[in-house]
Amino acid sequence: MKRIILALAASSILTAGAASAETLKVCAEGAYPPFSKTNEAGDLEGFDIDIANAICDEIGVTCELQATEWDGIIPALLEKKCDAIIASMSITEERKKAIDFSEKYYNTPARFVARSDADFTIDEDGLADMVVGVQRGSVHQDFMEKTFPEVELQLYGTQDEVYLDLQSGRLDAAIQDSIAADDGFLKTDAGDGFAFIGGNQNDPAIHGEGAGIGVRKEDVFLKYALSAAIAALRENGTYKEINDKYFEFDIY
Repeated sequence: MKRIILALAASSILTAGAASAETLKVCAEGAYPPFSKTNEAGDLEGFDIDIANAICDEIGVTCELQATEWDGIIPALLEKKCDAIIASMSITEERKKAIDFSEKYYNTPARFVARSDADFTIDEDGLADMVVGVQRGSVHQDFMEKTFPEVELQLYGTQDEVYLDLQSGRLDAAIQDSIAADDGFLKTDAGDGFAFIGGNQNDPAIHGEGAGIGVRKEDVFLKYALSAAIAALRENGTYKEINDKYFEFDIY
């Protein structure tokens, strides 16, 4: 029954969803590799971008991708500057107060990164007097404020800014999505001399159930159409093709 409902929702998107008959405007960040980044030509690319385009193909619309700063991405959706957010946004109860989400399209844990020779532990005592960097408005900020309220927290507009201050020594550690840290920093020249510290960090009440596609609450048909498209990509092998382009294991 659920499959039938989702299929009907997908077929209704052109008349009842937020999208026009031809275009779905998608807000993406463009500063969160390997999920999204802006290349030298000024175009968006990455896992989120490929998923967005595949979803649009599945529901029969053209993706109009818009690079949007993280701090303004939910306001942009609410102000109808875009129809959906595909930007590795975690599905959380706090965000559900303002917007709604599709089903998840991936789910990976958070981890700390520090210099390879760091000798502190990831607990209340080990992080005492440490300075930790996070992207502002992220679930990682919420996690730190709840779990380690005594830590000196530095907030940044983008993850790249976090890494710059980590390299310069202004930060003792950073916390972010583990895949983003590995592929977007540790495996690059900039990440030489740095490593994960501590294990996976996961508080379901904060980190939620994974990354989903954000939509306005009133766009119910669009929400179900996007969920149906994600399920279809998983079933027809397209998701695996995109996943394997960036990762060595299934991040779903």
